[in-house]
Amino acid sequence: MSLLRLQQGQPQIQVMHRFPNGPIATQDGLRWDIGRIFDGVKDGLRLCADAAPEGIASVGVDGWAVDYVRLDENGEALADPFCHRDERTQGAEKKVHEIISPSRLYSLTGIQLLGLNTLYQLYADKLAGGRPGTFWLNLPEYVTYRLGGRRVAEYTNATHTQLVGLGGQEWCEEIFESLGLDISAAPKIVPSGSIVGSIGGDLSKLPALRGTKLIVPACHDTASAIAAIPASGEDWAFISSGTWSLVGTVLKSPCVGDQAREMNFTNLGGAGRSICFLKNVNGMWLLRQCMDEWEERGSAISLSALLQECEALPAPDYLIDVDDPPLTRPGGTLGKINAQLQRAGRRTFSAERRNIPVIANLIFHGMAERYAEVLRSIATITAKRLKRLFIVGGGGKNFLLNRLTAERTGLEVLLGSTESTTLGNFAIQMATLQGSWNETTGVAASAVARWAEEIAEPVFEEARNRETV
Repeated sequence: MSLLRLQQGQPQIQVMHRFPNGPIATQDGLRWDIGRIFDGVKDGLRLCADAAPEGIASVGVDGWAVDYVRLDENGEALADPFCHRDERTQGAEKKVHEIISPSRLYSLTGIQLLGLNTLYQLYADKLAGGRPGTFWLNLPEYVTYRLGGRRVAEYTNATHTQLVGLGGQEWCEEIFESLGLDISAAPKIVPSGSIVGSIGGDLSKLPALRGTKLIVPACHDTASAIAAIPASGEDWAFISSGTWSLVGTVLKSPCVGDQAREMNFTNLGGAGRSICFLKNVNGMWLLRQCMDEWEERGSAISLSALLQECEALPAPDYLIDVDDPPLTRPGGTLGKINAQLQRAGRRTFSAERRNIPVIANLIFHGMAERYAEVLRSIATITAKRLKRLFIVGGGGKNFLLNRLTAERTGLEVLLGSTESTTLGNFAIQMATLQGSWNETTGVAASAVARWAEEIAEPVFEEARNRETV
């Protein structure tokens, strides 16, 4: 959690609080401890209130997409929410496509077919006998609601559910009706930058949080990160690099032609009603899974040490498919990589310490090549002549992957802040507080861009000075 203050007109950002978070394997599936997450948010807000006794104008919550909390009749969480990596959606995806064809789904929503999307999770709930009509909220909006806000679905986050009509701000009735899902259980969609209430409960007793507005930024963290990129023109693309790598470009309207559908690109909502035309690529989560396995086997290694060892290795003579479906699910990742190598008739690797950098090198080269493939497809589909590639998010700290990406794409790579989501979140809040908001488009894209440049450009400049790729 971060705090933005303007000191003599200059933006200053301070990270106030972090807490670990991850899905928990339970007898009822892979779930998030939502109570612990909310307690962590409240702890962070108390620290912000102590640091800013002059008062905090607004709070905005963003996070990962697709997962949601079911509410009871009193507005309380029925249970800890499922994690999108839980295996329950595998059967649901097939059954959904028996009712609505993949091509029809794409024409209705423009969203890539991913079994983790909210659409398939809601249908999995139905197959499991879930109570119909139970209200639900995506996670960032749930936290906002618990802080005192209204029950809403912010536009950018709503589009990732695969339940919003193409290019609009309404739920797609055809999908809900065809699948027998209750549309009345879905929250009202509101534009990015909407003020949805004020801090309530015990936090409102803190002087700094009295009357503090609750603003939904781009609640999908990727959309907030993209909003922070201080770029203009049509010659740039982005990689929001984290657990997932989201590779794409920004468009003014959805792109849903045959090529986009066949290549399974998505048209996610962006700040100011822009379109983030992108594709999910398995990200740093893949390496994290391997590092956890190595640690369990007594061979723990830091990322910095691993990168140094990998840098001394030559390029592998074979590239793994980092988007191989088994590699997107938790557990046994080293074995899954070896299984892929074995199917291709390639050498497999034991768990010995000497093989750790070799496996990591396979992952990094595989990721860079996948980035290049996706970017070539984007250039073909959109007819854009891409020259610049902005890398934002925590994965931007991986200097080796950045270099490999530059080599394989041939683009000028510009490194942004590892906290780009925070910067975009702030830019949207500032634009709203300055009056650049309306009920149709939400916060104005031009105003967000101005604030993003003011807040983010020094950070991008600092990144360029640290390292040139």
